[in-house]
Amino acid sequence: MPHPQFTCTVLPAYLAEHSDTSKGIYAFSYTITVVNTGDTVAQLIGRHWVITDVAGHTEEVRGLGVVGHQPVLKPGERFEYTSWTRLATPRGQMRGTFFCMTEDAQPFDTPVPAFELSQAHALH
Repeated sequence: MPHPQFTCTVLPAYLAEHSDTSKGIYAFSYTITVVNTGDTVAQLIGRHWVITDVAGHTEEVRGLGVVGHQPVLKPGERFEYTSWTRLATPRGQMRGTFFCMTEDAQPFDTPVPAFELSQAHALH
């Protein structure tokens, strides 16, 4: 029986040029690398994000694909993309799930571990 598995790593960054702290707008990018660490061809179909700021406000985002793509990955292949989000506070957290499907239509989920969004991570 094939063993489907994707593994994700995340690199977040504060986007000072897209933030307006006087208006409570803090922008963050996140670069996600998805690697097919399983032994079968599979496709990333959709995403579900849970975004929480330090004030406790939570937003959920669901949709098809990532940045307009639904990549098909052979074992060992990777797909990397960068997206962004805004918070009303200088810190927050994101976590999520990618909904995936093997080429023989077996669904599986890929968790994206929680990662910190922090203005303190800004590069100077």
